[in-house]
Amino acid sequence: MAILSKSHPRFSVDIFQNEYLAEGAREVNAIVTVTATGGGTSGGLPTAPVDGAGAAVVIMVDCSGSMDYPSAKMRNAREATAAAIDTLRDGVAFAVVAGTHEAVEVYPANRGLAIADDATRGQAKQALRKLTPAGGTAIGTWLTKAHQLFESRADIAIRHGILLTDGRNEHEKPADLQRVLDKVTGRFTVDCRGVGTDWEVAELRKISSTLLGTVDIVAEPSGLAEDFRSMMEKAMGKQVADVALRVWTPANAVVKYVKQVAPDMADLTDRRAEAGPRAGDYPTGSWGDESRDYHVCVEVPAAAVGNEMLAARISLVLPQPDGGSEVLSQGLVKAVWTDDLASSTRISPQVAHYTGQAELASSIQEGLEAHRAGDVDRATAKLGAAVRLAHETGNDGTFKLLQKVVDVVDPKEGTVRFRKNVTEADSMTLETRSTKTVRVKK
Repeated sequence: MAILSKSHPRFSVDIFQNEYLAEGAREVNAIVTVTATGGGTSGGLPTAPVDGAGAAVVIMVDCSGSMDYPSAKMRNAREATAAAIDTLRDGVAFAVVAGTHEAVEVYPANRGLAIADDATRGQAKQALRKLTPAGGTAIGTWLTKAHQLFESRADIAIRHGILLTDGRNEHEKPADLQRVLDKVTGRFTVDCRGVGTDWEVAELRKISSTLLGTVDIVAEPSGLAEDFRSMMEKAMGKQVADVALRVWTPANAVVKYVKQVAPDMADLTDRRAEAGPRAGDYPTGSWGDESRDYHVCVEVPAAAVGNEMLAARISLVLPQPDGGSEVLSQGLVKAVWTDDLASSTRISPQVAHYTGQAELASSIQEGLEAHRAGDVDRATAKLGAAVRLAHETGNDGTFKLLQKVVDVVDPKEGTVRFRKNVTEADSMTLETRSTKTVRVKK
């Protein structure tokens, strides 16, 4: 059960919406901005010494035979793991796992977790020599081993995994991996990294989204160390775990969906856990000093002009050891029916922005899928739409990634031509990062 650290963040909830609906309209949309501040971190980095005793990290490193091609890949993976170990705060519990078609504890190799200090960090880096490439890939066994290690310290609330692979999950069935994900969901978070271009984006995205982490590509193995260091710094900034977004709705109202829309797109709708009459909790994972946006859509009973109602109450809640929950912050979503056309047809800038970002992500994914299937016309149309949306919403990062795959003739109209000799790395980078969003301009 999560317990706030002494320097835990303070949470605030801000609601952005157009509360006016036309007569008979039923759908209410709101962007919920959740901000955590004052947790002793800034931008994910500790700003003051923080007790690490409430956190645990397990690093899972792919040691399948393909990690030997080229041989520098395994060397870079060891260096990256060493960089991550160096970034551990004193007091954090940690372990390193070598993943193949099975999972082996490289350090501390005693079916438990070591406690980070100068001595154990040094010992762990020495043990990285045991990371040698041989065998297959069964990611479910790696996650199972991480789960066992985390469960050896039931008193630790903030549990974070880092998973590196260079290939597809070829040595277990998808159903086996799904069973593991079902078992460990809500027990720890995982950031996934794919090195090179022989892994599957959809596979790692499924793992990271289920376990409320991130996914990214490191096309060149030489970039692993800096990426691992950055990931670990962000993990060390987390101060409170198991925070949930609780959505209460009145009688006859229904939550259509709840999605995280910044800094990444993630659909939480199917993750709802009932939390009392007409209330449901949606997991948000661990927090440090940071801000995230969520899109909440509620369907309410139709009403006549002049009526108004509370469409939803949004709360940030933290489970308590006694089985109850602490409300960290709260905001209200309203609905007011009007016959004023200007009011009822106005779209909230925040809602419009993130609707465009969601369309941008799906256009990229559908376009790349069509290109792989040989449907160049559909691929061009979808990626052209993506260019237009990236241009409209100011998503410069995604726009630059699109330019590596298509030549942009007219960004406003979305007129593009596929570039010749597009590298697999550029295509996979665009697909992997398609769900990264930019915040709406205030």
